[in-house]
Amino acid sequence: MNKLIGLYIHIPFCRRKCVYCDFYSLAGKDDIIDEYVKAVAKNIRLAGGTFDTVYFGGGTPSLLSGRQISDILSAADIAEGAEISAEINPDSADPDKLRDFKAAGINRISIGIQSLDDSELAFLGRLHNSAQAKNAILSSRKAGFDNISADLMLGLPYQRTETVVENIARLSELGVRHISAYMLKIEGGTPLSENQELISHIADEEFSADMYLEAVNCLERNGYKQYEISNFAKEGYECRHNMKYWRCEDYLGIGPSAHSCMDGKRFAVPKDIWGFINSEKQEEVITDDAPCGISERLMLALRLSEGFLLSRAGEYADRLRAAAVPMEKHGLLKINGNRIILTPTGFLVSNEIICRLSEVLEER
Repeated sequence: MNKLIGLYIHIPFCRRKCVYCDFYSLAGKDDIIDEYVKAVAKNIRLAGGTFDTVYFGGGTPSLLSGRQISDILSAADIAEGAEISAEINPDSADPDKLRDFKAAGINRISIGIQSLDDSELAFLGRLHNSAQAKNAILSSRKAGFDNISADLMLGLPYQRTETVVENIARLSELGVRHISAYMLKIEGGTPLSENQELISHIADEEFSADMYLEAVNCLERNGYKQYEISNFAKEGYECRHNMKYWRCEDYLGIGPSAHSCMDGKRFAVPKDIWGFINSEKQEEVITDDAPCGISERLMLALRLSEGFLLSRAGEYADRLRAAAVPMEKHGLLKINGNRIILTPTGFLVSNEIICRLSEVLEER
């Protein structure tokens, strides 16, 4: 029986770059999408493998047609019952497109809502408004999608906690099954990083922490269980593809800037769309020839609400437990039998906690 792996497909096309985005994407290149789709399908065939999760990310996958999505999926050996996700933006997700995506095989939609407040959407440089965001959700449901996810951003300039709470309640009322709630991060080289006016009105560390914790509580009240630092789902609607990343399972990335972790190696494709289109096979640069060691597994597992299993630490288990005890007393984590699990407060300072616990792994 073939090992089941995840498949990530990067779609590097956008109508316009958002002011905060540093992902590899290109605006105004719709004329080469067909060529790109053919290159993606070719590379999937060359790679082989059987996939139980597929994720179309970007960029803006909803710039593709249903036919193009179908052409890509037809190149892959997809396991029965696979989760097949596509990110969409409300401005490019009309009802016909959504029906075509469903017919092509997509069964999970992730909508880049970011906010349901029009003023917040405006300074984020989004091309949609709150009415379009709502319609994208309703149209997705009408097209037959039950597994619908929405992205929300926290810590935006001028943002109020009340707005975040209202956004969560409205998304729940609209039937969204999964919410990814990310804190805004200022990435160097983006237009936002050069806008001092907006940066000066971004929530400070204390306010951001309060906003995050209130969001966690509100999500819980609305039936969304936290299963990862930034991800919350109604029961049974966790993103199976993303869980592969956090559990150090194998996945293959196709397209420029895509990353893979396969057969004991981690590798990435250069950010060069023409190099990708014109090559016989995508170039893959090894970024780690020994991934998923104990330190990395600890770091990734502590992002999850299921936590880190101490039995996986071997000889370090007792020392890890001892190092975690003082943090448990401060409410940052719980030692639940054989597991270390971060609390919502601990998630806020997860980097510091992981650093301190990782130091134990380096002791001799």
